[in-house]
Amino acid sequence: MALHVQMGDCPDRMNKKALTEADIRSKFITPALTGPGGEKWDLMTQIREEVYFTKGRVMVRGKAVKRGEAKKADYILSYKRNLPIAVIEAKDNHEAVGAGMQQALEYAEILDLPFAYSSNGDAFLEHDRTATTGTVTREIPLDQFPTPEELWTRYCAAKGINAGQQEIATQDYHDDGSGKAPRYYQLIAVNRTVEAIARGRDRLLLVMATGTGKTYTAFQIIWRLWKSGARKRIFFLVDRNILADQTKTNDFKPFGTAMTKITNRTIDKSFEIYLALYQAVTGTEE
Repeated sequence: MALHVQMGDCPDRMNKKALTEADIRSKFITPALTGPGGEKWDLMTQIREEVYFTKGRVMVRGKAVKRGEAKKADYILSYKRNLPIAVIEAKDNHEAVGAGMQQALEYAEILDLPFAYSSNGDAFLEHDRTATTGTVTREIPLDQFPTPEELWTRYCAAKGINAGQQEIATQDYHDDGSGKAPRYYQLIAVNRTVEAIARGRDRLLLVMATGTGKTYTAFQIIWRLWKSGARKRIFFLVDRNILADQTKTNDFKPFGTAMTKITNRTIDKSFEIYLALYQAVTGTEE
């Protein structure tokens, strides 16, 4: 007796409907990002999943203090470590491809990311936040997600960053091996500042509130400019002597013998990183 088998319509798609959002991420989105042979995004260094980037807003009611809901991105993609470039929000397959786009755009705005994506495991919806003309939003087949180089090239083209400027903009952060990572707003401050200087800006004002890590942020800016060769001599000015001493001993310690503190208006040009109290370079009567 002959055996007759009739194929149904897209059994793989029907199975996909039964999967959770976590399954959609692990079985469809992550493999689409890494590529068949892992030749696209590096899973260890460029892809972060379920990233909590805020602890939630602090809410005070009388004597009671509690935090609001923390913000968590499904994926944050980085061109290099500490150079995030895209956010992806995933949904299960009951949702449309673009169902997560509103949330992705909200997170892209907070994190200052140029590209936002939404996916349900069937395809990707892309929103290019750098685009001022032409196509801003488009649907991309699952197997055609842009590579890190493609997104970085598009970003640089939109911002007018040439090859020489890219060397400065992509200079590595200092890593002390402790696993300490900049907070998301510190990343924005450092990356925006370094990029602006790379593009030729020489007067910038960076404003940060008390307790947000201004010295650490300044250190990473100076480190990247110094290591890239964008600036040969850098001057760090403070208004209290104890700040200069603490900075030299703590945050700026990695500069080592390249750093000195100015004390009597005499500058030894054999150094590259200078710290000073403003009175030490102007005099008390000026």
